[in-house]
Amino acid sequence: MTCTNRQIDQLRRQIPSFACEPGCHDCCGPVTASSEEMARLPHRSDAEHNVALAAWNCVHLGLNGCEAYAERPLICRLFGTTESLPCPRGRGPEVPTAPRVEKQVHQLIASTRQVLV
Repeated sequence: MTCTNRQIDQLRRQIPSFACEPGCHDCCGPVTASSEEMARLPHRSDAEHNVALAAWNCVHLGLNGCEAYAERPLICRLFGTTESLPCPRGRGPEVPTAPRVEKQVHQLIASTRQVLV
């Protein structure tokens, strides 16, 4: 396991989860992820990526929500858990992500090559 993978795992454990509003996918859209995070996601074809991007959606957004939820990238996990990435529907965890954890996520994103999911 690479150092980046260990850091991703460590950060994932520190981002709280919460129940989204059923049927809402307002925060789902094109995002970037590191190659280590991409390796955890199901493979999608170039055609699937193009269709999703044309609709300004994430390629992993299916009819019933995120089809890669368990392995979603760190940026997706932050949505709704911080003041800077609030849930558009006002949902969120009882205790938000600690500012130092949010900063570490953004530092990791800035320090790794990011590709469009």
